[in-house]
Amino acid sequence: MTSIASQTDSEAMSPDRPWLEMRGSWLFAFVPVVCFVISCVALFAHYKAFDLTGLAAGGIVSLLIGALFAKDYSGFWDAVMRGIASPTSVTIIVILFVIGMFSELVKVTNLSSGFVWIGNEVGLNGTTIVVFTFLAVCLIAMATGSSIGTMFTAFPIFFAGGIGLGADPALLAGAIISGAIFGDNLAPISDTTIISASTQRFRTKEGSADIAGVVRSRARYSLVAAAIAAALFLVLAALHGNGSTSGDVADSASAKPLIMLVPVALLMITSFITRDIFKAITVGLITGIATGLLSGLIHGGDVVGVKDGALTGFIASGVQNIIGTVALVIAVFGIMGVLTAAGVLDRAIGALLSSGWVHTPRGAEVAIGLGITATTAMFGGVNSASMMTFGPVADDIGSRVGLHPYRRCNVMDSFAMGLSCVIPFVSAFLFIGTLLTTGYDGVQPLTALDLFPAVLYPLSLTVVMVVAVATGWGRTFEGPDGTPVRDPRDAAVAVPTSV
Repeated sequence: MTSIASQTDSEAMSPDRPWLEMRGSWLFAFVPVVCFVISCVALFAHYKAFDLTGLAAGGIVSLLIGALFAKDYSGFWDAVMRGIASPTSVTIIVILFVIGMFSELVKVTNLSSGFVWIGNEVGLNGTTIVVFTFLAVCLIAMATGSSIGTMFTAFPIFFAGGIGLGADPALLAGAIISGAIFGDNLAPISDTTIISASTQRFRTKEGSADIAGVVRSRARYSLVAAAIAAALFLVLAALHGNGSTSGDVADSASAKPLIMLVPVALLMITSFITRDIFKAITVGLITGIATGLLSGLIHGGDVVGVKDGALTGFIASGVQNIIGTVALVIAVFGIMGVLTAAGVLDRAIGALLSSGWVHTPRGAEVAIGLGITATTAMFGGVNSASMMTFGPVADDIGSRVGLHPYRRCNVMDSFAMGLSCVIPFVSAFLFIGTLLTTGYDGVQPLTALDLFPAVLYPLSLTVVMVVAVATGWGRTFEGPDGTPVRDPRDAAVAVPTSV
């Protein structure tokens, strides 16, 4: 990722004492947060409206309500604007726009049908289709960088075919949700990967954690959790599936879209080598457009065109489709600006540090894991919003004990992608899963409680991260030049001997 200002957002917005005062008590700074959580629950649980633009609108309305509790109304909005204009917020917004284009290109070329073609060719049955679906959706989500977008794409393709082959409906749905979360957890173009990396700053040099380094260091946790989940899916599918075999998974499946894996691979390779997401997206877009046009998967009008006075094509739709996420970023960082200006984040960090047990690297990681778990659950499993909210806290806590930005980022992101995002009755992922599994002949409607034990990847990831924190597996510290070091004695800051 390109370098951004080394000063943290909290340092940029917080003077020696809070400058935004609320009526009655500083606790009223939480009014926008409470209103935002209520809007999350109302949209996802009551109205079943899985729309990030609607969620962003809830955030803006929450700010309007919160402003009424500020002693200085204009000062409240000054705090909102400083949060929105923070280096982290602006960086995330720009990256999301360019990534939206590539994500839309992958969708337009229908890469997912290529994986269905593979399944058709190898002759899947009610047992193997569950594991195949999990692995295929993992790759699709890695290519698109969108968990929810992948779910809406993958369910119509894989769920109906899998049911026809005799797969257990809950396990099959769990495989789709798990694969979507895996891709969101590890993809370098995922909004959650970008957000988690952008919120963790170096202390020995300018800038935040680079995405390539984050993904490389995170792979050990994600791939182990995915392997565990795949093995469990295989065992459970064998126990619950009927094992019938079919030669046809989907009539519209085709091998041709698999060629789009070439630009996807080039994007990832460029990201790892250059550690610059803008260069990676540029390579992905150029090679993706060329591959799509030469293969006949897309035509000129699919790239950019005009119809009835409106711009068409995946470039325009990619920007348009990401606007909801960008609006959510704006709303959440506005709320963060209020919390920071009112001294809430400083109080939270101070309370955690004064507790004593976070003064060791392991204790700091436990605090980060528990904090992001609670925040994600509070936001209904919307982990992008939870990481934008808790990211500065994790950054401060982890850096004080010398944890490398990669490690802070991975602990936070992986716990946000774990149990906390699939808690029944509050999880947007499970609500979407129940919505997308209704209306199929012969299939009883699934509930969130049916799906919860079947989302094996986030559950496995939680176990893996608990072990990693407890044993110190993969723990690194920030060296004098910003490089990861294993030995705390080589860290740039003094690290407690008990790790």
